[in-house]
Amino acid sequence: MIYIVRKKPIIYIVIALLVTFFILPFLPESSIEAKENGEGKLVYVIPVKKEVERGLEAFLKRTTKEAIEENADHIVFEIDTPGGRVDSAGQIANLLQDLKIPTTSFIVNEALSAGSYIALNTDTIYMKPHATMGASGVINQDGTAADKKAQSAWLAAMKSAAESKDRDPLYAAAMADSSIDLPEYNAGKGEFLTLDPKSALEVDYAEGIVNHRTKLLHDIGLENAKIVETEPTFAEEIARFLTNPVVVPILLSVASLGLIVELYSPGFGVPGTMGLLALILFFYGHIIAGLAGMEAIILLVLGIVLIIAEFFVPGGIMGLLGIGSIIGSLLMSGYDLKHMSLSISIAFVVAVIASIILFKWVGMEKGFFRHIILKDRTTTDLGYVSSDNRTELVGLEGLTSTPLRPSGTAVFNDERIDVVSEGSFIDKNKSVKIIKVEGMRVVVREL
Repeated sequence: MIYIVRKKPIIYIVIALLVTFFILPFLPESSIEAKENGEGKLVYVIPVKKEVERGLEAFLKRTTKEAIEENADHIVFEIDTPGGRVDSAGQIANLLQDLKIPTTSFIVNEALSAGSYIALNTDTIYMKPHATMGASGVINQDGTAADKKAQSAWLAAMKSAAESKDRDPLYAAAMADSSIDLPEYNAGKGEFLTLDPKSALEVDYAEGIVNHRTKLLHDIGLENAKIVETEPTFAEEIARFLTNPVVVPILLSVASLGLIVELYSPGFGVPGTMGLLALILFFYGHIIAGLAGMEAIILLVLGIVLIIAEFFVPGGIMGLLGIGSIIGSLLMSGYDLKHMSLSISIAFVVAVIASIILFKWVGMEKGFFRHIILKDRTTTDLGYVSSDNRTELVGLEGLTSTPLRPSGTAVFNDERIDVVSEGSFIDKNKSVKIIKVEGMRVVVREL
């Protein structure tokens, strides 16, 4: 087989040389260095502030999704948090690990506990001169140390986060395990490791110390990039507050207390409005945070309808089903089943105490109960008697027609009457006298 090779005309070679030596040197430097200083690139700046909880998780999901849709070239997380919920931190870590966009944590004040875990899941870390990172021991909500199982899982998560970004896992472990002795970094036994910027640089847990964001962008080669600053919406801020583990039991207690008081109050006033508003706020916050779905709302509405129907349909089954539906909707809306169960229990105790107090001091004469409870009584002073009280019989004398043992019959003025003796036996055809009449009871004495 024969190949025919055609030589390029000499003119093409001359043009290439001219472009290389005479045209490229005179092109504007910005067109050559555009990629080096970040011009034309897009950087998203996302704040990670306050406590780490489901509200923050929902906010980060929204903003990172927006960054992906806008084809952002880099995401900077400005961190200032004392920590928070371990489960929420785990979800945020999964979110960061799945990102294909390069990420940087800029610790502007502190990244403690769950905050340090979030920082360790980003590609690079920069710190302000006064910032700190660490102190990541896992504790319960009451401030006591978590059980060994939870501590072991958290320790493994911290080490895994460090290793995923090629950092020495020893220091991440020391942040979560107080038994690791690192005296050179002021973390002896019994103390959790907290790194200052200088120490973080020494152990390669930080890439630099910068005073402000401008210097940070310069160090990562994005000083001329377009910056998009994100902030939580008003609804997200409200949701973060309403889903706080401390606020949830308060909302449920207010809801139960308000609705119970309303049952004892005439009309629909302030207590019922407060209770209903607390319930609405609970579900609003959990819907915005992505915790409650339509199925929880449907279950809540169904429960309310069943409870209302209970007032018109006897039996009690609908009321029990209604209460179960409402409790089910609350449990479905909570992120932590244990915490939600505790919150519902607190609200239940508040409702029981309020009911006892109101029943004792207010009774059933007011409020909703006045429509469903019969208050009229058929007392004797109002003219109601169970039978004719024949007081005119007292003093009559007659003969027993049967033995009285102690009850029997006797004849008085040709009228046969059921009688009872005072207690002793009275034989037939004995003379007796009526001494007392109590409704249907006619008492006789032997003469």
